Amino acid sequence: MNSRRDFLKKSALATTGTMLIPNFLKAFEANQMGLSQGTPDRILVIIQLSGGNDGLNTIVPYRNDIYYRERPSLAIPKEKVLRINDEIGFNPALSALNDIYDDGLLTIVNNVGYPNPDRSHFRSMDIWHTASDADKYVNTGWIGRYLDANCPTNCTEPYNAIEVDDMLSLAMKGNKIKGLAVKNPEKLYKQAHNSYFEQLSTSQSFTNNSSLDEHENVSYLYKTLAETLSSADYIYNKWNGSKIYKTNLTYPASEIGKRLKTVAELILTGINTNVYYVSISGFDTHINQLEQQNRLLQAYCEAVSVFTQDMKENNRIDDVMVMTFSEFGRRVKQNASNGTDHGTANNLFLINGRLKKSKVFNEAPNLTDLDEGDLKYTIDFRNIYAT
Repeated sequence: MNSRRDFLKKSALATTGTMLIPNFLKAFEANQMGLSQGTPDRILVIIQLSGGNDGLNTIVPYRNDIYYRERPSLAIPKEKVLRINDEIGFNPALSALNDIYDDGLLTIVNNVGYPNPDRSHFRSMDIWHTASDADKYVNTGWIGRYLDANCPTNCTEPYNAIEVDDMLSLAMKGNKIKGLAVKNPEKLYKQAHNSYFEQLSTSQSFTNNSSLDEHENVSYLYKTLAETLSSADYIYNKWNGSKIYKTNLTYPASEIGKRLKTVAELILTGINTNVYYVSISGFDTHINQLEQQNRLLQAYCEAVSVFTQDMKENNRIDDVMVMTFSEFGRRVKQNASNGTDHGTANNLFLINGRLKKSKVFNEAPNLTDLDEGDLKYTIDFRNIYAT
């Protein structure tokens, strides 16, 4: 990523933005995002900050007078900012992320968004999940389409993309192949092997596939059950039986800490999975933002710090890329409740051992050129997906 032009040139976006296939996952061979050719075992870990994280109080423009003028009680004091360069710095709650940055493993991409932004949580998240244009509605996710397009023979199981949660995000759903929601491998295994599911899986209707051809919906449910049972066995047996993964690190007891520990365990025990998806909620900070956001940012970065250290100690940091995003940022001006309202463009983080040397990819937000009080995007998030 020597320049924004090179970044966009490598993105290979389809015209509509709805047929994106991420090259990082697709080929495992292109020298994208500064990654050199090597192991075919590359893994993408996506972390979603749900609710619209305030990017301006995450990566702070501490030299900008407009920032302090528009946020008289919310702005992070200059003396507390962990400075990155002459313009921007980390929120002090992100000290662990600052260490990752100093270690050369983190790239910050500013002003990420899309044309005609939508300020609804649900709609904007759908746009991020599907990589669609703002005026188009798509029922498959960008990772789901990767599974559909690139895994006709060797990626046919749901565990090829795992979301550490109870429910599967739209991003993970394809037309033919979907990811698998697994919050706890042992719990999933026990649920899959309760008496009801075992009886159902051995029933004549379940085993007689030809009788299901005329009933598409029922056939789909049986197929999903079969895939889940098979995946539950595979994941649990690998996760429970492997002696490869032994960590001396202590993950935080937070929800994001537990989920990233599960991801680390699955990666390091050799699960055949190229994509992991985790979320942390609570970033909709309309009221009394400072304490809430700082607590969430600290929980996020402490968990990511341990995960990154785990990947380093197990020699996987070059093969595992962590991408953190939120569905939108917040408005520049604080509201009357010591919070911020829904905005548009935001920052995005990439963590990997083979990123290019430039740690801040592009320019800081321009607070003198706003769109009705909101930041203007300069990088379409789909360009990042495509690389």
